[in-house]
Amino acid sequence: MAKINFGGTVEEVVTREEFPMEKALDVLKNETIAIIGYGVQGPAQALNLRDNGFNVIVGQRKGGKTWDKAIQHGWVVGETLFDIEEAAQRGTIIQYLLSDAGQIATWPTIKPHLTKGKALYFSHGFGVTFKEQTGIVPPKDVDVILAAPKGSGTSVRRLFLQGKGINSSYAVFQDATGHAKTKAIALGIGVGSGYLFETDFKKEVYSDLTGERGTLMGAIAGIFEAQYEVLRSKGHSPSEAFNETVEELTQSLMPLVAENGMDWMYANCSTTAQRGALDWKKKFKAATLPVFKELYESVASGAEAKRTIDTCSKPDYREKLAEELKEVRESELWQAGAAVRALRPEKEKVEASMIN
Repeated sequence: MAKINFGGTVEEVVTREEFPMEKALDVLKNETIAIIGYGVQGPAQALNLRDNGFNVIVGQRKGGKTWDKAIQHGWVVGETLFDIEEAAQRGTIIQYLLSDAGQIATWPTIKPHLTKGKALYFSHGFGVTFKEQTGIVPPKDVDVILAAPKGSGTSVRRLFLQGKGINSSYAVFQDATGHAKTKAIALGIGVGSGYLFETDFKKEVYSDLTGERGTLMGAIAGIFEAQYEVLRSKGHSPSEAFNETVEELTQSLMPLVAENGMDWMYANCSTTAQRGALDWKKKFKAATLPVFKELYESVASGAEAKRTIDTCSKPDYREKLAEELKEVRESELWQAGAAVRALRPEKEKVEASMIN
C-alpha cells in the first residue's frame, strides 16, 4: 500500500498502480458478481464492472421501471438479468445495493442464499452497523465487505466514462475465507475507484450520514436557500441571486477547489473576495460547529437511523417524498436554476444526457 501524508497524518491507501485492473480481474476470475438492486449505485457499479471485464449478473424485481432500465442497459433476461432470489442463488459475491429500507425488506429473501464461502458486499455500512434496528445479521461463514464510492451512482459512472475515477473507502466486517480484504479491494478497483482508503463499517456509516446531512446535501442546500432569500429580499433579481449563490460556486469555484485545494481557489480570486472569505469563514465555522456536533451525536446514537427506517418504511413514503422534492423543485430558487441551466452551451447539455 502507498503511504500518503494527509496534512501530517500518514495514511495507507490503495492505488490503481499497485493494484491494477489485471490483478483485480485475476482475484475475482472465478466469481460471479450478483448486483442486487438497480436503483442508485446498482447501475453504475454493474456497468463499470461489466465494462472492465468481470462476470456480472443483475438481480431486480420484475416488471418495474428499474427492470426495464436494466434491459435498456443491455442486461439479458435469463442470462445476465434475473429476479432477486435467483441472482442471489447464482452469485458467489452478492453486492447488496438496494436502499437501506429495501435491504431490510429483502433480507429474508437474500439470507438463505448466503451459503458458506460466499461474500456479501455493501456500499454503505448502515444495515450491518444498525443491526438491532435493521435485523441484518450475516451468517458467520461468509465474507462481509464494503467498498463505498464517495459519490452518487451518476458520478461513479460519469467519471468512469471520462476515464477518471472516484475515491472510495473499503472495509472488512467479517473475514470467513481469509481473502475478504483482497476481494474488497479488487471490487473497489473494479467499480472504478481512483484510490481506496481503509475504514470500518461503523466509521463509514457515521461519516456518510453526517456528510449527507451536512456539507454534501443538507447544509449546502440550507445555505443556498438562506443566501438566495437575503439577496432577493434586498431587491436582487432571481438571475443575479441564483448566479451569485449557486452557479458561480458549482461551475467556477468548486472545480478550482477540486483541482488544487481551497487555498488555490482563494489565490485565483480577487483580493476583495479573498479578504472577505477569510474573515467570514471564521464566523460561519463558529455558527455551524455546534450544529455539526449535534448532527454527529444524532448519527452515533442511532437516532438518524431510526428516523430513516421509520420514515422510509411507511407505505406512502415515496408519495410524500415526491411532494417534498416537488416543493424544492418549484421554489423560485430552483426554478431560477432550471432557467440558468437552459442557457448553458449545448455541449454541456449533450454530455449530461449521455450519463443518464
